[in-house]
Amino acid sequence: MEDGTFRSLSYSEGTMDDDDYDVRQWDVREDCEVRQILDRIADKWSLLVIALLDCESLRFTQLRREIDGISQRMLSVTLRQLERDGLVRRTVHPVVPPRVDYELTPLGRTLHQTIKSLVTWTETHREEIAAARAAYDARADGGAR
Repeated sequence: MEDGTFRSLSYSEGTMDDDDYDVRQWDVREDCEVRQILDRIADKWSLLVIALLDCESLRFTQLRREIDGISQRMLSVTLRQLERDGLVRRTVHPVVPPRVDYELTPLGRTLHQTIKSLVTWTETHREEIAAARAAYDARADGGAR
């Protein structure tokens, strides 16, 4: 096999114990429920919202201030989807003006643990990834001349 290429998704030899893991569970069909959930929780805005809500409940405006580059509409959509999936709880307080707080549900907290592992992995391998990017860019620039 050529360096830098990968076997198909259905090839799982050597990835994990075949009794415990089946890569085919990540169905590539658009209507697959596992794929839909992964699409939702792996979205960059969802990851940031879940990370920010780990320690405390926050109001919409606080979240928007903390998440650089997110629009009001995108934050609304993201929070609504996370609430629908049972990961975020929205609490409306009966005061004037209305006050709405967002917090992680117990299910959302379990996901945060996984996200934290992903962030830790990224921090650990940041320099290796930067070196790989630089090497790739150098090869790509060299071939373009």
